[in-house]
Amino acid sequence: MQSIVSDSYSVHFESNAFEALNSHLSSHNYSTIFILVDENTHELCLPQFMSEIAGDYNFEIIEIESGEANKTIETCVGVWEALSELGADRKSLLINLGGGVLTDLGGFVASTFKRGIKFINVPTTLLSMVDASVGGKTGVDLGPLKNQIGVINQPEMVLIVSDFLESLNERQITSGFAEMLKHGLIRNADYWESLKQVSSLYELRDHILPSVALKNDIVLQDPTEQNIRKELNYGHTLGHAIESYFLENENKETLLHGEAIAIGMITEGYLSYKLTGLPLSQLEDIKSTFLKYYEKVSFTAKDIDAILELLKYDKKNSHGNINFVLLKGIGETQIDVTISPELFQEAFAYYME
Repeated sequence: MQSIVSDSYSVHFESNAFEALNSHLSSHNYSTIFILVDENTHELCLPQFMSEIAGDYNFEIIEIESGEANKTIETCVGVWEALSELGADRKSLLINLGGGVLTDLGGFVASTFKRGIKFINVPTTLLSMVDASVGGKTGVDLGPLKNQIGVINQPEMVLIVSDFLESLNERQITSGFAEMLKHGLIRNADYWESLKQVSSLYELRDHILPSVALKNDIVLQDPTEQNIRKELNYGHTLGHAIESYFLENENKETLLHGEAIAIGMITEGYLSYKLTGLPLSQLEDIKSTFLKYYEKVSFTAKDIDAILELLKYDKKNSHGNINFVLLKGIGETQIDVTISPELFQEAFAYYME
């Protein structure tokens, strides 16, 4: 399978991934190779990963706890301390084997340890393969506020091996599918239509490369998110606020990223219908498609008020404005749209009706 070339690295797929990794390791004299895992990838993915390594290297394994709740500076401190205690130096390599939480955090740890060591990302969830695999965003949450601390820094390479998806449950697969659907909504109506026909994990595997290629095309044009890269945030302004609210509220069941973003794409679809010309028929298509895959969530008036209060922390805000990415139509966006507060209530009402 053909690799995708990004700005300063490549994304390698399936058998090519391990060929690229082994070639890289043999041609670089790393002092120590650290592999960052969580308890799940340690058990379910690390043995397969290690079995593909050709050559004799000095490996050290560092394990963190899984889950968005552990995407914190405190976890970073633990990894930094482990690296230091295990003798990591500036010629060390960190391989991040896990989902988006782990690759985001691991990339940030590597980018800041001794002012930066090299790292490789090996995403093991569908979400991390189609979202975190490209773009160089690293970082952690600040309390319940998502991705407030971080840097943009590129890995040496990204390795996507779809066999790792077999370690996931259906809910995690569906969470990642939301980001793929988003790629169709913002850039390619035909891709959106093709994804709507997907009925199994094995069909989804064929769509991973097109999703990565679509995101890579956007990132190459705008690496630091000054302009069109903002398109990738469709559904994420309200979606991240919803995700943060459910994460910090002990009376709510935590939503996976894709589950929250699905709600964000429906509600921001409604805003698009009201403000940027999204046809009603396409809005209804968006809503019915997401509700086919994602169970509807109930919101009280108190929930909505608390979620809207979190919007002021969104990373895209500037000069006191909350900036949204909206749709002109399926496959076409408009960035930096400001919203009247009363429309937020309407958007949630539309979602729940």
